[in-house]
Amino acid sequence: MADATKPKDTTTQVQETVTAASNTVAEAATAAKENVFSMFGGAKKEKKVEDDEEENDRSGSAKALKDKEAAEADDDTKAAEEEDADVHFEPVVHLTEKVDTKTNEEHEEQTFKMRAKLFKFDRDSREWKERGTGDVRLLKHKENGKTRLVMRRDKTLKVCANHWVVPDMKLSPNVGSDRSWVWNAANDVSEGEPEAQTLAIRFANSENANLFRDAFIGAQKENEAIFSKQE
Repeated sequence: MADATKPKDTTTQVQETVTAASNTVAEAATAAKENVFSMFGGAKKEKKVEDDEEENDRSGSAKALKDKEAAEADDDTKAAEEEDADVHFEPVVHLTEKVDTKTNEEHEEQTFKMRAKLFKFDRDSREWKERGTGDVRLLKHKENGKTRLVMRRDKTLKVCANHWVVPDMKLSPNVGSDRSWVWNAANDVSEGEPEAQTLAIRFANSENANLFRDAFIGAQKENEAIFSKQE
């Protein structure tokens, strides 16, 4: 039976030593190779890929959160608009009846109407001043038959001429115009109180001016007959 504690021969010891040294050199070379790759970005690719994936996950989560917040804000805006659209205000004053505006023309009939521009002679400045543009009308009272001249301004309907067409009024052609007339009204009440006025009226053409003259003179004759009876 061989002795188990018999020392190894020299050749065997040398071979084992060489094998161990070879293994050590191989391990050292592998470690050095990994260190070189790590220095120049060649190592741990799997780690970088994992980091990139993690960064992408974070970016994707942030974008999704931002989109969610934008959608919620848009929903809030729409809800606010719908609430505003549903707002209802009760009127402070309820109009239950139609209010009739009195013009003092309710008992008169219109016998003439024509669009024109009216002027008034200002005695202080010695100049003609425009009174307004609108329809000049002759209105005949339904009961007493008297006719008056009334003119209101466009839009505002403010009275700019209001007087009886009396027999002593005389229409005179305005100097240098065949479509304008001048006359004196002793008691024009367009401003509220009776006042003597020198008025001039201008029409679009001579034909309209002549139609006004004829209607004016006709009203004068009718009023003269009425005034004569009253005297």
